[in-house]
Amino acid sequence: MTIKGIMDEDFVNYKIPSMVVLFPNCTFKCEKECGKRVCQNSTLAQAPNIEIESNLEFLTERYMNNPITKALCFSGLDPIDDFKNMLNMGIIFRMLCDDDIVIYTGYTEEELSEMNDDFGTYLEQIKHFLSPCVVKFGRYIPDQPSHFDEVLGVNLASNNQYAVRYENAN
Repeated sequence: MTIKGIMDEDFVNYKIPSMVVLFPNCTFKCEKECGKRVCQNSTLAQAPNIEIESNLEFLTERYMNNPITKALCFSGLDPIDDFKNMLNMGIIFRMLCDDDIVIYTGYTEEELSEMNDDFGTYLEQIKHFLSPCVVKFGRYIPDQPSHFDEVLGVNLASNNQYAVRYENAN
């Protein structure tokens, strides 16, 4: 599996300390829609890829052995653009732990409800396999006011972005 990086302890993306896994792919939909270079992750796109073991359990062990982190955050470019790997990593994590999984995406709820594979829509799979989880939805739109998101406990860059918490669907 390919990633861009791992931050073992992050205090910016969620209201509790999190391990952040940075995913390597994005369609750059924010920039395409607004016609400007606005991506805060542009430098990350240029960073070298990191190949991690095919056994994703090492990431979960790394998380579990850290007494500070209390959530796992999928971020980077856009984890949804690497959906199968993100979902597999989340399922392995979920088998060992009920801590929150947080997914940062530029897609909307509606788009994730329409994107699907042989196992159902992406949003249905996230709810079913990764709950309890939080999904941050929405593209960055320049020149919009930022706002505080109660679910994440952080400021989001434009007013169309928001987070939803999904509880165990099982």
